[in-house]
Amino acid sequence: MDNSSRTLHRATSGDGTLIGYEQWGAGPPVVLVGGALCTAATDAPLAALLASQFSVFTYDRRGRGASGDTAPYAVEREIEDLAAVLAAAGGSACVHAISSGAALALKAAAAGLPIAQLSVYEPPFTADPASREEPAAYVARLRELVEQGRPGDALALFLTETGMPPAAVAGMRQTPMWAEREAVAHTLPYDHEIMGNGQVPVEQLRTIAQGVVVVDGGASPGWLRDAARAVSECLPRGRHRTLTGQTHEVAPQVLAPLLADFFAGEGRSQD
Repeated sequence: MDNSSRTLHRATSGDGTLIGYEQWGAGPPVVLVGGALCTAATDAPLAALLASQFSVFTYDRRGRGASGDTAPYAVEREIEDLAAVLAAAGGSACVHAISSGAALALKAAAAGLPIAQLSVYEPPFTADPASREEPAAYVARLRELVEQGRPGDALALFLTETGMPPAAVAGMRQTPMWAEREAVAHTLPYDHEIMGNGQVPVEQLRTIAQGVVVVDGGASPGWLRDAARAVSECLPRGRHRTLTGQTHEVAPQVLAPLLADFFAGEGRSQD
């Protein structure tokens, strides 16, 4: 797919913040929601694969890329941002979201946003109430680094905390990818606010009326897979799917057929 079928726009969120988004293809609308450090460009490969069947909307979450950022931050503002993109997509759309973006999309569905069907990939909750509560010292240090204007150090802290060896972080600093991620690293505290204490939000999930498919990768860490199953079991119309051999960095060409089937009718047939 070439760039001629893409269009660039901005939507106005509830507090006046401009949210940059791109539109791909034509057909029933689908909105993609990225996770930590992701932008509209991150979702472009998946959007390109879906654009032959759907009108796909990718957007820069608040504070990233072409989108503005109005203080003070609140998770409710990000829900309003998604609402603005849904309005631009025609008032209602299917939504696919990944990682902390999946947690955001689940909150948005619970808040009553007009999401027709929802797919989430590995929302990084924990199914164990005794483990993985967000370490207060880590989150405080992350915010401190951002406030000090040290996004590179905040990015390094985040990557180390999520399991990347220090030597690998040092190596990444020398690549072009580092500058791209450093440019949005100041939004990392936003994702931590979305995740809250990291526990599966059981009561919130039980209020979601839409059909939801919760997807994980067969090669992902056990705690992520456990969380995906737990989330699906809490949803009134939830189902769980595993993509064999995939990790948290899911391959778009593997994910796209599942989403196309679900959004084209599989999810609508679910009671």
